[in-house]
Amino acid sequence: MKPPISRSLIPAATLAVALLVSACGSDNPDALLASAQDYLSRNDAPAAIIQLKNVLKDRPDSAKARLLLGQALEVTGDIAGAETEFRKAQDLGAAPDEVIPQLAQALLLGRQYSKITTDYDGQQLASAPAQASLKTIVAIAWLRQGQEDKFRASIEEALKAKADHAPALIELARASAQRGDVEGALAGLDKIPRQSAGADEALKLRGDLLLYGKRDMDAAMAAYREALQVNPSYLEGQAAVVQLLLLQGKTDAAAETLQGLAKAAPGKPQTLYLQAMLAYAKNDLKVAQEHAQKLVSLTPENFRALELAGMTELRLGANVQAEALLAKALQLEAGLPMARRGLVTVYVRQGRLDKAMAALPVDVERSERDPGMIALAGQVYMLHGDVDRAQRYFAKASSLDPKDPAKRTSLAVSRLASGQGDAALGELQSIAASDDGVVADMALINALLQERKVDQALKAIDALEKKRPADVLPVFLRGRALLLKRDAAGARKAMERVLEIDPNYFPAVGVLAMLDNADKRPDDARARLEAAIKRQPGNVQAHLALVELRQANGADKTELATLLRKVVEAAPSSPLPRLLLAEHHLRNSEPKDALVVAQQGVSALPDNVQLLDVLGRAQSANGEHNQAQASFNRMAALQPQSSLPYLRMASAHLIAGDRDAASQNLRKALEIDPNSLEAQQGQVSLAMAAQKPADALAISRTVQKQRPKEQVGYMLEGEIHTAGKAWDKAADAFRAGLKQVASPELAVRLHDVLLSAGKKPEADRWAAEWLRTQPKDAAFPFYLGNRALTLNELPESLRQFERVVAIQPNNAAALNNLAWLKGQLGRDGALADAERANALAPNQPAFMDTWAMLLSAANQHERAVEMQKKVVQLQPQVLEFKLNLAKIQIKAGNKDAARALLDELSAAGDRFSAQAEVDRLKKTL
Repeated sequence: MKPPISRSLIPAATLAVALLVSACGSDNPDALLASAQDYLSRNDAPAAIIQLKNVLKDRPDSAKARLLLGQALEVTGDIAGAETEFRKAQDLGAAPDEVIPQLAQALLLGRQYSKITTDYDGQQLASAPAQASLKTIVAIAWLRQGQEDKFRASIEEALKAKADHAPALIELARASAQRGDVEGALAGLDKIPRQSAGADEALKLRGDLLLYGKRDMDAAMAAYREALQVNPSYLEGQAAVVQLLLLQGKTDAAAETLQGLAKAAPGKPQTLYLQAMLAYAKNDLKVAQEHAQKLVSLTPENFRALELAGMTELRLGANVQAEALLAKALQLEAGLPMARRGLVTVYVRQGRLDKAMAALPVDVERSERDPGMIALAGQVYMLHGDVDRAQRYFAKASSLDPKDPAKRTSLAVSRLASGQGDAALGELQSIAASDDGVVADMALINALLQERKVDQALKAIDALEKKRPADVLPVFLRGRALLLKRDAAGARKAMERVLEIDPNYFPAVGVLAMLDNADKRPDDARARLEAAIKRQPGNVQAHLALVELRQANGADKTELATLLRKVVEAAPSSPLPRLLLAEHHLRNSEPKDALVVAQQGVSALPDNVQLLDVLGRAQSANGEHNQAQASFNRMAALQPQSSLPYLRMASAHLIAGDRDAASQNLRKALEIDPNSLEAQQGQVSLAMAAQKPADALAISRTVQKQRPKEQVGYMLEGEIHTAGKAWDKAADAFRAGLKQVASPELAVRLHDVLLSAGKKPEADRWAAEWLRTQPKDAAFPFYLGNRALTLNELPESLRQFERVVAIQPNNAAALNNLAWLKGQLGRDGALADAERANALAPNQPAFMDTWAMLLSAANQHERAVEMQKKVVQLQPQVLEFKLNLAKIQIKAGNKDAARALLDELSAAGDRFSAQAEVDRLKKTL
């Protein structure tokens, strides 16, 4: 059997192209059939197809011709056609052992995984080779659906039928490699005899594992050359040798090797691919473009061809063409690092930062193998304004040649992160000055902005602009820097300059809209964004900026959902709008609407992990527990190294009431990621629910060992003791944590358990000590203020919130509480505090409610009524807000409006606990 779905790093030989050939000169069907078989043996599938179609004109019921035609169509990439022919052969009586493995293989190539497992999981064939082939295909189908146990069971059946079945051993090795077990994969490949039919592919896979898993180029080359000793005509092996030579920079040796391949297979896709790659490596981009375009025209579904063609167009500056090619390549095969880097670069050039972030690999933060991608992620987040996250990426971008400026940049940023600030900045300045590239400049500017050294950052931006005088990037960064300097006028001028260079560079439009809104001109901001959308209807970033603007200006959930639906319609191939719309419905307790959106999203983008995630959560919220598990299983298949799918499965099982299954999933998550805090916290919760505090304590202490300088392990231990009312032990746990880290959360919990233990004097001493030693901590006095408020100790609560505001003048929640307390106590400044809280955090119903009540108390009735009506519009389900609106209407003399509200509250019955006050107010009307 041909190995199912090759994972090789260059196009498979089965991508042979259609050539114009003449018939063999005989119309005899038997002769034509023999000729077709000969063409297939020489990898000339298009010629075979011509002959076989001629056979079928005379013998449409020939099962053998149908089988051969199916094989030939499969080789050319026409999977649907191949499936049709195999089914016709089956209907015409072809032997099951001959046709079923081939039909299953076509279904596999067509990604019809569930159909394979449904139709063939229990199928038994007579011959051992056929049974082994079928069971290997079934195993792969199970794995693609996230069923690793069933994958292994089917592989075992395949090897039981034929112990040395190479495709089964290869798939087993491939699965081990995907789990990160490279040594196990290599050991599995050793079991494949050199004389077997699949030995060449096994050796090729060995080379790939040695190259990409162990970074051993010499051993990889030896494996590739051994594959060619086993099968000298093995094009995959020949191509791997050429590709590795190019990777090593040995272009002359690669060209010499390629000459032999060009003679053996002139004009073939594999040859064209390597010729294009060689030209690309030599920077002969026009020649590379010529070869790549031929290759794409011959094999339009070849992801490697699309990737190389896209990268060539990118280097030639053809961003639109590059985007189309690279996006299609990644749609066909998501695991293409070069294509992904190229696509992110295209989006950065176009200013489409939302798409750039979405195109980054999901595991980029955990990656240790692709410094180029990590550095690129740093640039993306820097342009987005997230300098802290950008700095983490710049610090991690390593493992390159020490002489490479990118490596030196990475090391300098790492030194910066470790506290060697001035020396590291000096090194970055030196690299930026001596290197034509911009990675060091970007890292330097980002580091300076992170440290709020804006004037120095502006000087570094000047240097970057000299390197890229016609680029929007330095001008945009200047605007960002001026925003940090609170120079709104300068920032606006810079962003307007960006748009002079590139009118469609949306990040600048977004900043200008933000400045418009900050200047109390929301209509101008909206008009600016709507104009951008009109120019670029498919610009997701522009649509979402409009959603964010409307949300900030008080749009209700219906308007926001409508806007998000428009984004989905404008960009149906983008997962982000669908994800945000589904999340919006879930957040607003609309699980059925969320489910519809998520189902449509997964139907349109079946392999998107984020959409599968929200689909599973929506299914769980709707009580469709089995369907939710299926969605999370698909997530696991797409992300075998991620613990998240198993955490989601655990949550779904808990919602369904199956604690045992939830526990199993949490254990699986910890097998993948032993440091998964969410899994450990889940295990603690399950242990406590099962009344096994000793097990929970053991987990909390494991967390403490893994994270000795973090609060979380000590917090877990303390809460476990608190649940058992073991106050002293809880206090000891919190104290132990405070010795490791000065955590306000631990300080709060220690104070709380001391009070619960009846040790108020000790709690008071602790509070005084913490406030004395941590004068800049606002969290602890905020807690004390809330506690006093709960106890109706209003003067003490006021004192604590005044302390919070002194530390954090822009703490909107503290200002809101301060305003309410001043109003209750008759102190001056209540309205001013409420207005400031709402300016800092606009359209927050709780803050607006406080402000409205204070306006009413100040006899500003019209403003109070208008404000409270908006509160009720934002959260109509909160009946307390309607009661306050009734009070405001009564004070304003609007008795009819108040009566209508109070009647509505009376009708709520037991759903509203303040019915006594409703009755009292009615009597005043």
